[in-house]
Amino acid sequence: MRYVIDIYGVLVPALLLWIIVAYVLSAILRRLMQRFDLYRLVWHRALFDFAIFVCLLGGVVYLSEYVT
Repeated sequence: MRYVIDIYGVLVPALLLWIIVAYVLSAILRRLMQRFDLYRLVWHRALFDFAIFVCLLGGVVYLSEYVT
């Protein structure tokens, strides 16, 4: 597992990149859920969005083990 990624001489923590990827994925998922009106099935939207983000972040971190 690599904890630091070198981007053109700048050392960036890998978690920061994983958070950005998870945020983009959760933004896409939020748009889809809003478009198809699936939020009407959710009791607390902010809590649900945070839970989805955490699950996506866990998935991205898990998959990053196999990519590197």
